[in-house]
Amino acid sequence: MDGEQNQLSDEEPKILREETRRRRRKKAISSSSCPSMDQISVEFVLPTAARGGSGTEILLLEVAGNWTVEQVKAQVWLKAVTLNLCPDFYQRFSPDHCILLYQKKGNVCEIYDKHQVFQTLDCIRYWRALKKDVGRIQLVPRPQPADDSLQYQSYLNYLIGYDVTDVSNVHDDELEFTRRKLLTPRRIELTDRDAKLYSMDPWVARKPLPEHLLSKVSNAHVLLVIHISTASQTIKVSLQDTPAQVLASFFAKTANKRVLLGIPQNMCEADFVLRVCGRYEYLYGDKPLQDFNWIRQCLKNGDEIHLVLESPPDTDLDLVQKEDWAQVDDCTGVAGTHEQLTIDEKDHERVFTVSMWDCNRKFRVKVLGIDIPFLPKIPEFIVFIEASIFHGQQLLAQERTCSKNFSEEVLWNCWLEFNIKIRDLPKGARLNLQVVCGKQPPTANSKVLHSCVFSGKTKSRLLYYVNLLLIDHRSLLRQGEFILHMWKMPEKSEESSSSINADKLTSATNPDKASAMAVAILLDKYCYPVVLPKSRNLVCRDAGGEEVEGGERGQREMPNHLKKQFAAIVATDPLHPLSPEDKELLWHFRHECMRDPRAYPKLLGSVKWGRQEDVLATHRLLERSSAWDSSGLDVGLAMQLLDCHYSDAQVRSMAVRKLETLEDDDVLRYLLQLVQAVKFEPYHDSALVRFLLKRALRSKRIGHFLFWFLRSEIAQSMHYQQRYAVLLEAYLRGCGEDMLQDFRKQVMVFQLRQKLETLQSSGLPESFRVPYDPGLRAGALMIEQCKVMASKKKPLWLQFKRADQTTLSRDPIGIIFKEGDDLRQDMLILQILLIMESIWETETLDLCLLPYGCISTGNRIGMIEIVKDATTIANIQQSVMGSTGAFKDEILSQWLRDKCVSEDKFQQAVERFLYSCGGYCVATYVLGIGDRHNDNIMITESGNLFHIDFGHILGNYKSFMGISKEWVPFVLTPDFLYVMGTTGKKSSPHFQKFQDVCVKAYLALRHHTNLLIILFSMMLMTGMPQLTSKEDIEYIREALTVGRSEDEAQRHLLDQIEICREKGWMVQINWFVHLVLGIKQGVEKRST
Repeated sequence: MDGEQNQLSDEEPKILREETRRRRRKKAISSSSCPSMDQISVEFVLPTAARGGSGTEILLLEVAGNWTVEQVKAQVWLKAVTLNLCPDFYQRFSPDHCILLYQKKGNVCEIYDKHQVFQTLDCIRYWRALKKDVGRIQLVPRPQPADDSLQYQSYLNYLIGYDVTDVSNVHDDELEFTRRKLLTPRRIELTDRDAKLYSMDPWVARKPLPEHLLSKVSNAHVLLVIHISTASQTIKVSLQDTPAQVLASFFAKTANKRVLLGIPQNMCEADFVLRVCGRYEYLYGDKPLQDFNWIRQCLKNGDEIHLVLESPPDTDLDLVQKEDWAQVDDCTGVAGTHEQLTIDEKDHERVFTVSMWDCNRKFRVKVLGIDIPFLPKIPEFIVFIEASIFHGQQLLAQERTCSKNFSEEVLWNCWLEFNIKIRDLPKGARLNLQVVCGKQPPTANSKVLHSCVFSGKTKSRLLYYVNLLLIDHRSLLRQGEFILHMWKMPEKSEESSSSINADKLTSATNPDKASAMAVAILLDKYCYPVVLPKSRNLVCRDAGGEEVEGGERGQREMPNHLKKQFAAIVATDPLHPLSPEDKELLWHFRHECMRDPRAYPKLLGSVKWGRQEDVLATHRLLERSSAWDSSGLDVGLAMQLLDCHYSDAQVRSMAVRKLETLEDDDVLRYLLQLVQAVKFEPYHDSALVRFLLKRALRSKRIGHFLFWFLRSEIAQSMHYQQRYAVLLEAYLRGCGEDMLQDFRKQVMVFQLRQKLETLQSSGLPESFRVPYDPGLRAGALMIEQCKVMASKKKPLWLQFKRADQTTLSRDPIGIIFKEGDDLRQDMLILQILLIMESIWETETLDLCLLPYGCISTGNRIGMIEIVKDATTIANIQQSVMGSTGAFKDEILSQWLRDKCVSEDKFQQAVERFLYSCGGYCVATYVLGIGDRHNDNIMITESGNLFHIDFGHILGNYKSFMGISKEWVPFVLTPDFLYVMGTTGKKSSPHFQKFQDVCVKAYLALRHHTNLLIILFSMMLMTGMPQLTSKEDIEYIREALTVGRSEDEAQRHLLDQIEICREKGWMVQINWFVHLVLGIKQGVEKRST
């Protein structure tokens, strides 16, 4: 292998020489006439200036614009040595001993990327803007981190659950590069951050107050009970009043009671803020009361609104530790234009970097061989390497080696030449290498074997895989040898098998180098860095000789007979595959597509990303089109462009630009999918990562959930640990000390593994924010009310005191702590339920859903909120009649009546039951939620029905002996119908209303089919066993009767309700069996 490599090193330079020899024949242009060769005058302040040196502190150097930063440093060093300046320093150290700094608007910035072309630096733009003839750069010795910085880093690593400083498993500097680059957006955000607004983080809604909530108040006015110390005052205010106006009203009304209330005379309303009693949730800012989430929650539940008057929180608690790092150049990693980098018409002696678009030969890779410490037990198998080039999910080219006997070391030493030119490789293109094995042909001799390629009939199996981005994060084409440690393909029985679709996209390599399969490859070597330009200036002429801007010829008008076909293509849902003819039509009439943002995903899915001309044409279209930015916000459309099919940075940035208009409430609503979409970014640093960082640094609530979503992924996905860890570190460095302390306490609590009896003495913090609801702060553990639950994984039922002394509730905070279950699927369904609730609100429907708190905090670890005053249907049935209670229709209605103090309250409970039952019937049907039995359907004492435990979704139902255990589309049993006043085939006003509610809710969801499909599609890569392919999501299309009319859809749902009525007795039998089994297993075990 080594001999082959040495032999190759002599022939590699020929690649460039052959290409450049032709250029030399052309007229060379001097630097004075070519803008890309501009000389830049720069004063360099030497690192020896502070040492005294020989008196010369500054060197003036004429820098060639196309030199790299590394070359510039070398030239400064060379000149210092030539002038014999401080010889003991310059001869002892290399140029890499120093970093380059410059001043910009009072900030010290570092020129970080040594491979960057000098004229593309941000400092050059800055000096030109100031009309400076001479710039100034300071060389300083590379700083070493102080002890307190190392301690702080160790603390952050503990919170992250990963060491972001560990570079033992990287083949370039992208990890450190991204850490430094994210410093800039973080500092900008911290500079602009409103300290008071961030400290109190008011939770407001974007949508107008729903009509059904407004109807619950008289004349748009509400009563507020404002507490101060032990006293309180009730005032009447308008829902249109801001918190400042409420405070003014309160102080006006209590002007004569200030002494009684304990308000000092020298203080006014500006010295106070309003906080929700018992919660760390503030009413602050210029939004009206009706926009605050807590106010809406109180209106919805008919609760009194209790607030506490107190001094605003100390903003100093949110101070951020000062960074040791200098801010990096804003243009770090940005390549020059093709005109700056091209070798066309340039003197070869003055070329230092080469444009990729000058490389007209085909891309190739030399597969040297594979090596594995321990050979898997595969008898008589042969292997080959399949090499593919992908952009997103689009295959650009594919080749494979011949097959050979599988042993600990297999050598190929062969070149694979792909049917794609180097100039056509797009940014984000990845080389996918797979070790594939198959059985050895029985009659093959050695000669035949070594030339054998697997036929389509031969059964082969993928064993290992790895990816290498062909263009790195600095836009440089990869060169030279790489040894890549591969990921093992999991067996179907392994838990990690469900996440393989996402894992196969990762550019990370296997950190377990000791036992991992390693593949050695060699890429073509060039004399110079080869750079993918950021753009090129094209000027084309039409047939008449007129200039056509950007090379776009004749924007074709679509004929009328094709407009109907075009409209039909655009109207299809995201799961609908495009035919080659559809793609050709869309690309042919791409200018027409650009007028309709709904067509963007279809058009961009039709681009041939392996053709440079098409990519440049697409970028020009996106830059010039105003339709996207001027159109209304369609969240589903924007998020669709962030899924795994779109790898182009410009496309993804355009999608993020649209999401910038989202309010905090909506960012939270879609945060689960946005975090998953980070996996689909080719590089660690991206517009999406910066968007998430920015929004988290603005809102503590968003930051809280981002912390747990990222930490959970870091714990569960080795393939994306580095990427998520870099983002989480960037957030933690800017969230402030108060949030860091909160996270420390939460991590401490939920890393516990002790038995229940030792929990109290295990060093629990005095209080901590509840991870699924950061507005709540839990206090001491109430050990006597805790228990170990009877289910298979033995979850802990924990009860905590409320830490906030202003709380009016005496109920403890109940948390179920689970280990062994992946709660991400439950989180997804609960998130979708919240989105459904939001959709129904726009239709003035309140279906009383109860999406309880649930969060994954690590690898198969998490917690679930215990809903107060709620019990399972099984408990109600069993408490009255034992296991036969499943057949008693009146039990549920009687239990509800017993819990209500009056007939009026009972009728309100029936009404709430009707709406909540309707909401969950429609939701569970559309989402294909199975395994519904009386132990995972619950009801509150106020009549609110709700479902729990979403282990089976999208029609992936349980079966026994191959027969599905789901007999009905959704749960609507005789006891549910009895509460609505109907039995058998009879109807009732309540049942008729139930049907109307279900139909209205169902039709409302049909109008948002695309959004639901997109949200599930973006979660395909999470590793949920019930959500692994598009076929799983097909269930939603079928359930929502896509393609049918509204009348047909309405009839379809009413038919499903009738099926439930007819087969309700079958569900009762199922519930009876479940009760019998439950009694045998015994009730929950209490801790002693």
